[in-house]
Amino acid sequence: MGKITKIEVQNKNKERVNIYIDYNFSFACDIEFIYKLGIKVNDFLDKSDIDEVLKDDELKKCKNSALKIIEKSYKSKKEMREKLLAKGFTNDIINSVLNFLEEYKFIDDTKYATLYIKDKIKNQGRNKIKYSLIKKGLSEDIIEENLECIDKEYEKEQALSIAIKRYEILKKREDDKYKLSQKLFRFLATKGYDFECCSEIVKKVVKRQDIWE
Repeated sequence: MGKITKIEVQNKNKERVNIYIDYNFSFACDIEFIYKLGIKVNDFLDKSDIDEVLKDDELKKCKNSALKIIEKSYKSKKEMREKLLAKGFTNDIINSVLNFLEEYKFIDDTKYATLYIKDKIKNQGRNKIKYSLIKKGLSEDIIEENLECIDKEYEKEQALSIAIKRYEILKKREDDKYKLSQKLFRFLATKGYDFECCSEIVKKVVKRQDIWE
């Protein structure tokens, strides 16, 4: 236990204060907690009091960091956890913040999957999208449910569009139509399109080229 002998507002951040106990610097925290807990000079604090203030302070810092991250781009729950761990916050603090973010819909893996698929389906197949969402920590149920909503015809239309563009590039370096077809097939496969889609699109592109010639 010790007596608070000084409370000073920090020069660089007027929202934070330095607390001195028995004339020695003890800790810094948000000024909000000083008002909330009614802490003032000549009060006595024991270790449990200090630990409570520091925990609340850390929780607020973690919450603010999370909100700043979301301002820049939407994140999955796993991505947010990794970002906060990288900033040095403990798992207990992070878990509390994640619960807050989920409660107020600042993070929502179902919504994340919907937005991600809507963006990526323009130039990727469902296989690549699925793999990416798995890496981002989304559950299999959420992923499968959202993948089922993909319009297969739209997916093929996008695959055809990027395949035509790729074919125009490939044919400048390769004259053999069989090799061209194989390279185009592999290209589409790396984009995440399944075997059936790749085969169908390659045939369409090659046939289209034959007609033009």
